[in-house]
Amino acid sequence: MPMAKKHIEMAIAYDFDGTLADGNMQEHQFLPDIGMKPAAFWAEVKRLTKEHQADEVLVYMNLMLRKAAAANVPVRRDDFKARGKAIQLFEGVEDWFDRITGYGKAQGVRVEHYLVSSGNAEIFAGTPIVSKFAQVYASKFMFDQNGVAAWPALAVNYTTKTQYLFRINKGAFDLSDNSKVNQFVEKRDRPVPFENIVFIGDGSTDIPCFRLVKEQGGLSVAVFKPHTKGARGKADSYIKDDRVHCVAPAIYTDGSELDRIIKANIAAVAARSALSGLFSEGTQ
Repeated sequence: MPMAKKHIEMAIAYDFDGTLADGNMQEHQFLPDIGMKPAAFWAEVKRLTKEHQADEVLVYMNLMLRKAAAANVPVRRDDFKARGKAIQLFEGVEDWFDRITGYGKAQGVRVEHYLVSSGNAEIFAGTPIVSKFAQVYASKFMFDQNGVAAWPALAVNYTTKTQYLFRINKGAFDLSDNSKVNQFVEKRDRPVPFENIVFIGDGSTDIPCFRLVKEQGGLSVAVFKPHTKGARGKADSYIKDDRVHCVAPAIYTDGSELDRIIKANIAAVAARSALSGLFSEGTQ
């Protein structure tokens, strides 16, 4: 009896802010709730980061809690989740994941989606796409015995983002276990080889991920806000600096430029696996 065909494992990792939705996720509802304009909030984050020589993600998370307390704004887990519902995703995002997963399945490729973001996991949990992700790697709060956010638990910054790509690559998903992600594993034995990983991002904080995936043989794609003057120019600079393979507007509809790029890559992953199988047969 012939063995069932094993699916080829593939991962697509996404930034969130500016990649799947416009702007920073805190700007959609949280900052209006505390009565702050985005420019004022982020300027204060920058000032405190420089003054204390601190991690910018830890600073913004701490400032969120302090400003919320001063404004008497609740910061329980459900409060953050409710604010995620206000986020407007880019065109086509809600249908994207099932469509791409289905296309991969038809090619014999099992596509899984991962979030790798410096934004808040608790806010992201309120978006309609949270269930589409195999793992969510985003900055998180610790909650006290009353269910109130009390302290940053995890800060995902632009350099630590690459750690999560290695976790995907090695199947080391338990964040409390640092040994597995640092353990030596032969490339051929890793659950998702880097050649089968795509990273989609939009900004300077994504550069380490862009470079890592590109240099390891995967696909790096920079997206930019559609219909916005000057947006493509910034993304094009990542090609010029050899950080990404291509750029596309952040339009996720069927048949869009980004859709065609990702589908072509899925087909290439399937073809590469088939060719590798033929090479293996030839050596027997």
